[in-house]
Amino acid sequence: MQWLALDIGGANIKVADGARYAVSYPFALWRHAENLTQELRRIIAEAPTCDRLVATMTGELADCFDSKELGVQAIADALQAAADGRHTRIYAREAGLVTPVVAARRYAEVAAANWHVLARFCGRFMELGPALLLDIGSTTCDVIAFRDGFPMHVGANDTQRLISGEMVYTGVQRSPICAVSHTVPYREHLCPVAHEYFATTIDAYVILGDLPEDTACHFTADGRAATKACCRARLARAICADSEQFNHRDAVAMSQAVAETQAELLASAIERVMQRLADTPSSVLVTGHGDFLARRALDHLGIAPQVTTLRQQLGANIARCATAHALAVVANELMGP
Repeated sequence: MQWLALDIGGANIKVADGARYAVSYPFALWRHAENLTQELRRIIAEAPTCDRLVATMTGELADCFDSKELGVQAIADALQAAADGRHTRIYAREAGLVTPVVAARRYAEVAAANWHVLARFCGRFMELGPALLLDIGSTTCDVIAFRDGFPMHVGANDTQRLISGEMVYTGVQRSPICAVSHTVPYREHLCPVAHEYFATTIDAYVILGDLPEDTACHFTADGRAATKACCRARLARAICADSEQFNHRDAVAMSQAVAETQAELLASAIERVMQRLADTPSSVLVTGHGDFLARRALDHLGIAPQVTTLRQQLGANIARCATAHALAVVANELMGP
C-alpha cells in the first residue's frame, strides 16, 4: 500500500511519495479550475504507482471560488474524481486525515492546512531549545516558532497567521515588484515603481543568480521565459523604461534593492515571532526553494543560529515540494503503509 501526497495550490501542484519522488507542476487554478480533475489525473499517472492518495491545499483561496467553503468543496470533488477509486484522504490540521466528504464539512480546518503538516513533520529535524522553521516559497513565507521540537504557532487560519507574522505574503517568484518596493535606484536617482503587474521577484532573483534561468518557465508577469534577457526587460518596464534606457547594471541595482527590501520584510516577521520565544533561536530549519532569502533576513537581524536546510537533509527536489513530502510521511505514520 503506497501513499501519494498532493499539495494543491493556486499556482502550483506539488506531489511526493515520502521517499525519493517529488515534482512541482505549475497550474494556474484561478484560470483553469474546470481542468483541475484532468490535471490531477495526469499528475497521478506520471507519479510512482500508488493505491492511496492524500492531499492538502491552499488553492481554495483562488478568486475563481466565491468562498473558501466552495473552494475546498471543488478541490475535494476534483481529487475524488481523479482518484479513480483509490483510497483518498485530506489533511485537516488537528483532525488529521479525513475523507473528502468530511473535508467539505470541516472546510475551515482543511483550508490552507499545508503549513501545519509541514510543521508536524519538521519537528524531527529541530534541535532542543528555541528554534524556527522558515518555509520560503514562490508566493509566501511561513515563520513558525518551535521549542524542543514542538511548534508554538499562534494563528490557525491565514488571516490570523498574517496578523501574527507567522505568514508573510511575499515569495521569491510570484510577488509583484511593486508590492515589495515602492522606489528603486536608477542611476543617480530613486525612481518610483509603477503600480502595475510588470515584473515579479523571479526577475530580480534570476538577475542576481539566486534562481536559475528557466526557458520553460512562463509563470512570469508577461508570460515570457525566465531568462536574464526577459527578466531585464520586465524590470525595465517596472519603471516605465525599455532596453534602450535600462542595461544590465541597472537591472542588478534594482534587483539588489528589491532583494534587500524583501529580506527586511521577512526579518520583521521573524522578529515578531521570536518575541514569543523569549529567547534567540539556537537553530533554524529552512525549507522551500528560497533559502537565500531566509539567510539574508537572518543577517538583517544580526543573529547567527545554526541554519539547516531541508535541501541539505533530503535534496533539492524534496525541499521544493516539502509540504507534499511531509504529508506523505505523516500519512504513513498515521495510517500505515
